[in-house]
Amino acid sequence: MMKNISRRSPWWIGLALLVAICIGAVVASGGWLSPVARAEVIRALKQRYQSDIEIQSLNVSLFPYPHAAGVGLVFRKNGRRDIPPLITIRSFTADTGWLDLLATPRRVRSVRLDGLEIRVSREEKKPEPPNRRVSTQPPPRFMIEEIAADGTLLQILPKVPGKQPLNFDIYKLKLHSVSGRHAMTYRAQLRNAKPPGAIEATGDFGPWEADDPGETPVTGKYRFLNADLGVFKGLSGKLSSTGDFYGRLEKIEVNGQTDTPDFTVAAGGHPVDLKTTFSATVDGENGDTLLHPVTAHFGRTTLVCQGAVTGTPGISGKTVSLDSQVQNGDLADVLRLGVKSDPPPMTGRIGFHSQIRIPPGELDIAEKLYLNGQFDIDSGKFSSATLERRVSTFSARAQGDTRSDGTVARASNMHGTFVLDDGVITLHGLTFQLPGAAIRLNGTYGLLTEALDFHGTVTMDAKLSQMTTGIKSVLLRALDPLFETKKKGAVIPIHIGGTRRSPSVGLEFKR
Repeated sequence: MMKNISRRSPWWIGLALLVAICIGAVVASGGWLSPVARAEVIRALKQRYQSDIEIQSLNVSLFPYPHAAGVGLVFRKNGRRDIPPLITIRSFTADTGWLDLLATPRRVRSVRLDGLEIRVSREEKKPEPPNRRVSTQPPPRFMIEEIAADGTLLQILPKVPGKQPLNFDIYKLKLHSVSGRHAMTYRAQLRNAKPPGAIEATGDFGPWEADDPGETPVTGKYRFLNADLGVFKGLSGKLSSTGDFYGRLEKIEVNGQTDTPDFTVAAGGHPVDLKTTFSATVDGENGDTLLHPVTAHFGRTTLVCQGAVTGTPGISGKTVSLDSQVQNGDLADVLRLGVKSDPPPMTGRIGFHSQIRIPPGELDIAEKLYLNGQFDIDSGKFSSATLERRVSTFSARAQGDTRSDGTVARASNMHGTFVLDDGVITLHGLTFQLPGAAIRLNGTYGLLTEALDFHGTVTMDAKLSQMTTGIKSVLLRALDPLFETKKKGAVIPIHIGGTRRSPSVGLEFKR
């Protein structure tokens, strides 16, 4: 038995030596494979992205499975050094299987990118020469099943000097089926600065347009949850939004909806359930957004507006400019946004049209909000029972009825123009009618101070002396000529002052 074993020993020793030599060759091959792999990677990337490729270092090993690791990968579009690199990658790793390297195209199972930064530089497009042949991309040299690139920065550089670039801070990113020739699928999470919150997006990206990266297609769906509106001074509430988008990196169409169940303006202090649907176009160069339109619902009121959110060179932040309209809205809904009293001081139906402008800055929303428009109120009724009785009694006396018990009198034909600037509402030509009286006022109301300062006239059907009885009526007859008109009874100049909580109404004798 020992004799047979000794005769076969050279075969076992030879096989062991052969295996050892193969393993040693595979391990040692990293030294000469790295330059070969480096040249192959550079050739494939240069061809696909039309860029000069720089790699600081690249190491390749084949045991126990093919693995590559590199540092300092840089893409310079068309070799240009007068603009930032198209792509920079601090470090990367790639892993695959033995059989995957024999497939066509070669397959890479997973790639990890650290410190990925993509900078899309937009330039004026040069006209294409006539009869230019359309170039066709050769078949891809490789297919990557999955890329993980957490902490990615996508930056779109403006064409106009002095404007700020548009940054997308993508703190989680996975790409699938990456070949360079077809669209890849992605799943991303982005940090939104204002209002702060995480945006989750899924969809398709590509294929990459090497000639003009801004033309690269992108589609997807997004979710934006629990964004804190409290970062905008004077507002509060948690906003959530969902929607979809499509287009190119330089111009994206977005359709979506938002829900803020506790939307509150500090000047009013009353939470409302604010829901919106919107359609918008986002300029990928600078983040400017065209809104067309936005429809907002709160309570029993619908607000429709369109406009833009745009930036100004040299100024941080964006300015909101809108044209807004309400038809047959609920007056109480509107007043809850800006008036603290509960219930609101008046009910009824309202229609208005207004220009809205909100500049950037840290001021309270009530201080920087600018409105300019006109309004109409129908069937206005004061909420305070005490005030309602006084108004109704005044209405009866304005008709010469001194015995009325104050039947409810509703204000009608109320309309006027308004401007809100620096936290103060200025009303011009505010007119409304009560049975027996017509009121016309001009003045101001402070959203933050709640101070009232209105001047105007009350034109009544009755004369001054007809508003009372007894000795007062007799004494007032001497004053009737001072206040009467040809077509109506008395015209009385009035002033409304004080505050919302403690208003004062009196005759303005100096007028």
